Amino acid sequence: QFRHVQQMTYSLIEWRSQILSGTLPKDELAELKKKVTAKIDYGNRILGLDLVVRDDNGNILDPDETSTISLFKSHETASKRIDERIQEEKSLQQNLDLRGQPIFNTTNTYSLYVNFKNFVCNIGEDAELLMSLYDPDLSKFISENYLVRWGSNGMPKEIEKLNNLQAVFTDLSSSDLNRPKISLVCQIVRVGHMELKDGKKHTCGLRRPFGVAGRTSE
Repeated sequence: QFRHVQQMTYSLIEWRSQILSGTLPKDELAELKKKVTAKIDYGNRILGLDLVVRDDNGNILDPDETSTISLFKSHETASKRIDERIQEEKSLQQNLDLRGQPIFNTTNTYSLYVNFKNFVCNIGEDAELLMSLYDPDLSKFISENYLVRWGSNGMPKEIEKLNNLQAVFTDLSSSDLNRPKISLVCQIVRVGHMELKDGKKHTCGLRRPFGVAGRTSE
């Protein structure tokens, strides 16, 4: 159970970074927030914690503004949804033989490991690096973003991650491998003043596109 909760926590940390990056389209952001709330509710259930009642958008219902009947119905719906999720996982586990191998045919999935060594670019301020996989033929991204916050001193903002910036792009299918081209794209966002020479405090912390780089594999 510890390993299970650990992986769920890692997922929540990654999703939180994507939400805070401010680069997701509105529809993807709403969908990601639903995934986050569903993961939190599921984790609370397996840990024996209280169930948080939410609306369809994942927002916590205010008991002072919601009727008792509506709260009860929402609680029943949320509890049933989580129980179904738990049953699905139990059924999947039961379909594994004693050697831990699936007894049914599965679709192969692949992963891409990225080890980020260094970032050299004369920006003069903090930056956010957003790395993702991109299909140049279809002109669309095929993965979520891996976010690295880089300081103006030429080192990661989270200094404990120095020389340990790694990411794995998971759930790549055989169809992804058959794409004619796949690019690893890094978008650079400058975080600071409106202008580099602008020292006014009220412009601090602005996010502005600065550059982009990519490497294509065929």
